[in-house]
Amino acid sequence: MSDRNKGIILLLVSALGFSLMGAFVKLSGDLPTAQKAFFRNIVAAIITVGFVLHHKERLFGKKENQKLLLARSALGTVGIVLNFYAIDRLVLSDAEMLNKLSPFILILFSAIFLKETARRFQIISVIVAFIGALFIIQPEFSVEIYPYIVGVFGAVFAAGAYTFLRVLGNKEKYYTVVFYFSFFATVVLLPFTIFSYEPMSLTQWVYLILAGACATAGQFGITLAYKFAPANEISIFFYSTVVYSALLSIVLFGQIPTMLSVLGYFIIFGASFYMFLKNNKMDLEKSK
Repeated sequence: MSDRNKGIILLLVSALGFSLMGAFVKLSGDLPTAQKAFFRNIVAAIITVGFVLHHKERLFGKKENQKLLLARSALGTVGIVLNFYAIDRLVLSDAEMLNKLSPFILILFSAIFLKETARRFQIISVIVAFIGALFIIQPEFSVEIYPYIVGVFGAVFAAGAYTFLRVLGNKEKYYTVVFYFSFFATVVLLPFTIFSYEPMSLTQWVYLILAGACATAGQFGITLAYKFAPANEISIFFYSTVVYSALLSIVLFGQIPTMLSVLGYFIIFGASFYMFLKNNKMDLEKSK
Protein backbone atom coordinates (compact mmCIF):
# COMPACT_ATOMS: atom_id res chain seq x y z
CA MET A 1 0.00 0.00 0.00
CA SER A 2 1.35 3.42 -0.97
CA ASP A 3 2.00 6.11 1.63
CA ARG A 4 -0.69 8.25 0.02
CA ASN A 5 -3.32 5.52 0.45
CA LYS A 6 -2.20 4.98 4.05
CA GLY A 7 -2.69 8.68 4.64
CA ILE A 8 -6.16 8.59 3.09
CA ILE A 9 -7.23 5.62 5.25
CA LEU A 10 -5.91 7.29 8.40
CA LEU A 11 -7.74 10.50 7.51
CA LEU A 12 -11.01 8.61 6.96
CA VAL A 13 -10.54 6.89 10.34
CA SER A 14 -9.76 10.26 11.93
CA ALA A 15 -12.90 11.80 10.43
CA LEU A 16 -14.97 8.91 11.82
CA GLY A 17 -13.37 9.44 15.25
CA PHE A 18 -14.32 13.13 15.33
CA SER A 19 -17.82 12.38 14.04
CA LEU A 20 -18.37 9.79 16.78
CA MET A 21 -17.01 12.28 19.32
CA GLY A 22 -19.69 14.76 18.27
CA ALA A 23 -22.38 12.09 18.43
CA PHE A 24 -21.36 10.97 21.93
CA VAL A 25 -21.24 14.58 23.12
CA LYS A 26 -24.78 15.07 21.85
CA LEU A 27 -25.95 11.72 23.30
CA SER A 28 -24.62 12.69 26.76
CA GLY A 29 -27.66 14.92 27.07
CA ASP A 30 -28.40 18.17 28.87
CA LEU A 31 -25.13 18.83 30.68
CA PRO A 32 -23.12 22.09 30.89
CA THR A 33 -20.88 22.57 27.84
CA ALA A 34 -17.79 23.14 30.04
CA GLN A 35 -18.46 19.84 31.84
CA LYS A 36 -18.62 17.96 28.55
CA ALA A 37 -15.44 19.62 27.26
CA PHE A 38 -13.66 18.88 30.55
CA PHE A 39 -14.34 15.14 30.40
CA ARG A 40 -13.45 15.00 26.69
CA ASN A 41 -10.06 16.53 27.47
CA ILE A 42 -9.21 14.69 30.68
CA VAL A 43 -9.75 11.37 28.87
CA ALA A 44 -7.50 12.55 26.04
CA ALA A 45 -4.85 13.70 28.55
CA ILE A 46 -4.86 10.30 30.31
CA ILE A 47 -4.50 8.45 27.00
CA THR A 48 -1.78 10.68 25.55
CA VAL A 49 0.36 10.85 28.70
CA GLY A 50 1.06 7.15 28.15
CA PHE A 51 2.45 7.87 24.68
CA VAL A 52 4.66 10.69 25.96
CA LEU A 53 6.09 8.59 28.80
CA HIS A 54 6.54 5.56 26.53
CA HIS A 55 8.65 7.60 24.13
CA LYS A 56 10.48 9.25 27.04
CA GLU A 57 9.64 12.75 25.84
CA ARG A 58 9.09 15.84 27.97
CA LEU A 59 5.50 16.07 29.17
CA PHE A 60 5.25 19.80 28.58
CA GLY A 61 7.66 20.23 25.70
CA LYS A 62 10.75 22.36 25.35
CA LYS A 63 11.21 25.66 27.17
CA GLU A 64 11.61 27.64 23.97
CA ASN A 65 8.25 26.41 22.65
CA GLN A 66 6.12 27.30 25.68
CA LYS A 67 4.55 30.46 24.22
CA LEU A 68 3.51 28.62 21.06
CA LEU A 69 2.15 25.64 23.01
CA LEU A 70 0.22 27.89 25.38
CA ALA A 71 -1.27 29.98 22.56
CA ARG A 72 -2.25 26.87 20.58
CA SER A 73 -3.83 25.32 23.68
CA ALA A 74 -5.71 28.45 24.77
CA LEU A 75 -7.26 29.03 21.35
CA GLY A 76 -7.99 25.32 20.92
CA THR A 77 -9.75 25.16 24.29
CA VAL A 78 -12.08 28.03 23.41
CA GLY A 79 -12.66 26.44 20.01
CA ILE A 80 -13.69 23.12 21.55
CA VAL A 81 -16.11 24.73 24.01
CA LEU A 82 -17.76 26.73 21.21
CA ASN A 83 -17.90 23.65 18.97
CA PHE A 84 -19.52 21.56 21.73
CA TYR A 85 -22.07 24.33 22.31
CA ALA A 86 -22.99 24.25 18.61
CA ILE A 87 -23.13 20.42 18.55
CA ASP A 88 -25.62 20.41 21.43
CA ARG A 89 -27.96 22.88 19.72
CA LEU A 90 -27.71 22.19 15.99
CA VAL A 91 -28.14 19.29 13.61
CA LEU A 92 -24.86 17.42 14.07
CA SER A 93 -23.82 17.66 10.42
CA ASP A 94 -24.52 21.44 10.40
CA ALA A 95 -22.25 21.92 13.43
CA GLU A 96 -19.54 19.75 11.86
CA MET A 97 -19.60 21.60 8.54
CA LEU A 98 -19.41 25.01 10.22
CA ASN A 99 -16.38 23.71 12.13
CA LYS A 100 -14.84 22.69 8.80
CA LEU A 101 -14.61 26.36 7.85
CA SER A 102 -11.38 26.45 9.88
CA PRO A 103 -9.05 25.48 6.96
CA PHE A 104 -10.39 28.43 4.95
CA ILE A 105 -10.02 30.83 7.88
CA LEU A 106 -6.50 29.46 8.36
CA ILE A 107 -5.62 30.78 4.89
CA LEU A 108 -6.60 34.30 6.00
CA PHE A 109 -4.76 34.01 9.33
CA SER A 110 -1.62 32.69 7.61
CA ALA A 111 -1.68 35.67 5.24
CA ILE A 112 -2.26 38.20 8.04
CA PHE A 113 -0.07 36.84 10.85
CA LEU A 114 2.50 34.63 9.10
CA LYS A 115 2.84 36.87 6.02
CA GLU A 116 2.17 33.92 3.72
CA THR A 117 0.93 34.92 0.30
CA ALA A 118 -2.74 34.08 -0.24
CA ARG A 119 -3.14 33.06 -3.88
CA ARG A 120 -6.12 34.13 -5.95
CA PHE A 121 -7.67 30.65 -6.02
CA GLN A 122 -7.39 30.46 -2.22
CA ILE A 123 -9.22 33.78 -1.79
CA ILE A 124 -11.92 32.56 -4.18
CA SER A 125 -12.25 29.36 -2.16
CA VAL A 126 -12.60 31.30 1.10
CA ILE A 127 -15.37 33.49 -0.34
CA VAL A 128 -17.23 30.49 -1.79
CA ALA A 129 -16.92 28.58 1.50
CA PHE A 130 -18.50 31.45 3.44
CA ILE A 131 -21.33 31.65 0.91
CA GLY A 132 -21.86 27.93 1.61
CA ALA A 133 -21.91 28.68 5.35
CA LEU A 134 -24.72 31.20 4.78
CA PHE A 135 -26.85 28.44 3.23
CA ILE A 136 -26.34 26.37 6.39
CA ILE A 137 -26.94 29.27 8.78
CA GLN A 138 -29.90 30.68 6.79
CA PRO A 139 -29.68 33.98 8.71
CA GLU A 140 -32.99 35.41 9.89
CA PHE A 141 -31.44 37.65 12.58
CA SER A 142 -33.40 35.93 15.35
CA VAL A 143 -32.28 34.20 18.53
CA GLU A 144 -32.18 30.91 16.60
CA ILE A 145 -29.13 32.12 14.66
CA TYR A 146 -27.02 32.31 17.84
CA PRO A 147 -25.79 28.66 17.89
CA TYR A 148 -24.75 29.00 14.23
CA ILE A 149 -22.71 32.11 15.00
CA VAL A 150 -21.11 30.30 17.93
CA GLY A 151 -20.26 27.42 15.57
CA VAL A 152 -18.53 29.82 13.16
CA PHE A 153 -16.54 31.38 16.01
CA GLY A 154 -15.55 27.85 17.04
CA ALA A 155 -14.00 27.46 13.59
CA VAL A 156 -12.26 30.86 13.95
CA PHE A 157 -10.60 29.84 17.22
CA ALA A 158 -9.70 26.43 15.78
CA ALA A 159 -8.03 28.19 12.84
CA GLY A 160 -6.12 30.36 15.31
CA ALA A 161 -4.90 27.23 17.08
CA TYR A 162 -3.84 25.68 13.74
CA THR A 163 -1.95 28.87 12.89
CA PHE A 164 0.23 28.42 15.96
CA LEU A 165 0.59 24.73 15.11
CA ARG A 166 2.03 25.75 11.76
CA VAL A 167 4.60 27.94 13.50
CA LEU A 168 5.34 25.09 15.91
CA GLY A 169 5.93 22.72 12.98
CA ASN A 170 8.03 19.71 13.93
CA LYS A 171 9.59 21.36 16.98
CA GLU A 172 7.61 19.03 19.26
CA LYS A 173 6.35 15.46 18.93
CA TYR A 174 2.67 15.19 18.03
CA TYR A 175 1.77 13.30 21.20
CA THR A 176 3.45 15.99 23.32
CA VAL A 177 1.38 18.68 21.58
CA VAL A 178 -1.85 16.69 22.04
CA PHE A 179 -1.10 16.01 25.71
CA TYR A 180 -0.17 19.65 26.40
CA PHE A 181 -3.40 20.85 24.82
CA SER A 182 -5.56 18.26 26.60
CA PHE A 183 -3.92 18.91 29.98
CA PHE A 184 -4.21 22.70 29.56
CA ALA A 185 -7.90 22.44 28.64
CA THR A 186 -8.55 20.11 31.59
CA VAL A 187 -6.98 22.55 34.07
CA VAL A 188 -8.74 25.60 32.59
CA LEU A 189 -12.15 23.92 32.47
CA LEU A 190 -11.93 22.35 35.94
CA PRO A 191 -13.19 25.45 37.88
CA PHE A 192 -16.10 25.92 35.46
CA THR A 193 -16.97 22.24 35.75
CA ILE A 194 -16.91 22.35 39.57
CA PHE A 195 -19.01 25.53 39.66
CA SER A 196 -21.70 24.27 37.28
CA TYR A 197 -21.35 20.51 37.82
CA GLU A 198 -24.43 18.40 37.28
CA PRO A 199 -24.56 14.75 38.46
CA MET A 200 -24.26 12.24 35.63
CA SER A 201 -25.79 8.83 35.12
CA LEU A 202 -23.59 5.84 34.28
CA THR A 203 -24.69 6.15 30.65
CA GLN A 204 -23.59 9.80 30.51
CA TRP A 205 -20.21 8.88 32.01
CA VAL A 206 -19.77 6.22 29.35
CA TYR A 207 -20.75 8.59 26.54
CA LEU A 208 -18.28 11.29 27.64
CA ILE A 209 -15.45 8.79 28.13
CA LEU A 210 -16.14 7.45 24.62
CA ALA A 211 -16.21 11.04 23.31
CA GLY A 212 -12.73 11.61 24.74
CA ALA A 213 -11.41 8.32 23.36
CA CYS A 214 -12.83 9.00 19.88
CA ALA A 215 -11.45 12.56 19.90
CA THR A 216 -7.99 11.22 20.78
CA ALA A 217 -8.20 8.63 17.99
CA GLY A 218 -9.24 11.39 15.60
CA GLN A 219 -6.36 13.63 16.68
CA PHE A 220 -3.78 10.87 16.31
CA GLY A 221 -5.27 9.79 12.99
CA ILE A 222 -5.06 13.22 11.38
CA THR A 223 -1.54 13.81 12.72
CA LEU A 224 -0.24 10.47 11.42
CA ALA A 225 -2.07 10.86 8.10
CA TYR A 226 -0.11 14.01 7.31
CA LYS A 227 3.13 12.20 8.06
CA PHE A 228 2.38 9.78 5.20
CA ALA A 229 1.21 12.35 2.65
CA PRO A 230 1.10 16.16 2.30
CA ALA A 231 -2.08 17.84 3.49
CA ASN A 232 -2.83 19.33 0.07
CA GLU A 233 -2.95 15.81 -1.43
CA ILE A 234 -5.32 14.17 1.03
CA SER A 235 -7.05 16.84 3.15
CA ILE A 236 -10.19 16.67 0.99
CA PHE A 237 -10.96 13.26 2.50
CA PHE A 238 -11.36 14.81 5.96
CA TYR A 239 -14.67 16.23 4.77
CA SER A 240 -16.04 12.68 5.09
CA THR A 241 -16.71 13.85 8.67
CA VAL A 242 -19.82 15.61 7.40
CA VAL A 243 -21.08 12.44 5.66
CA TYR A 244 -20.56 10.41 8.84
CA SER A 245 -22.21 13.13 10.93
CA ALA A 246 -25.21 13.41 8.59
CA LEU A 247 -25.78 9.64 8.84
CA LEU A 248 -25.38 9.71 12.63
CA SER A 249 -27.79 12.66 12.82
CA ILE A 250 -30.46 10.69 10.97
CA VAL A 251 -29.89 7.31 12.67
CA LEU A 252 -29.32 8.44 16.27
CA PHE A 253 -31.26 11.69 16.55
CA GLY A 254 -33.78 11.62 13.71
CA GLN A 255 -32.42 14.98 12.56
CA ILE A 256 -32.52 15.51 8.80
CA PRO A 257 -30.57 18.47 7.40
CA THR A 258 -32.60 20.96 5.38
CA MET A 259 -32.14 21.12 1.61
CA LEU A 260 -30.45 24.53 2.00
CA SER A 261 -28.01 23.03 4.52
CA VAL A 262 -27.20 20.19 2.12
CA LEU A 263 -26.63 22.76 -0.64
CA GLY A 264 -24.28 24.57 1.76
CA TYR A 265 -22.39 21.30 2.36
CA PHE A 266 -21.88 20.86 -1.39
CA ILE A 267 -20.73 24.46 -1.84
CA ILE A 268 -18.14 24.22 0.96
CA PHE A 269 -17.03 20.78 -0.22
CA GLY A 270 -16.77 22.15 -3.76
CA ALA A 271 -14.57 25.02 -2.56
CA SER A 272 -12.33 22.53 -0.75
CA PHE A 273 -12.18 20.24 -3.79
CA TYR A 274 -11.26 23.22 -5.99
CA MET A 275 -8.38 24.08 -3.64
CA PHE A 276 -7.35 20.43 -3.59
CA LEU A 277 -7.09 20.30 -7.40
CA LYS A 278 -5.27 23.65 -7.65
CA ASN A 279 -2.72 22.64 -4.98
CA ASN A 280 -2.01 19.35 -6.75
CA LYS A 281 -1.58 21.18 -10.06
CA MET A 282 0.89 23.59 -8.46
CA ASP A 283 2.89 20.68 -7.02
CA LEU A 284 3.04 18.97 -10.42
CA GLU A 285 4.30 22.16 -12.05
CA LYS A 286 6.99 22.57 -9.37
CA SER A 287 8.20 18.98 -9.82
CA LYS A 288 8.76 19.41 -13.57
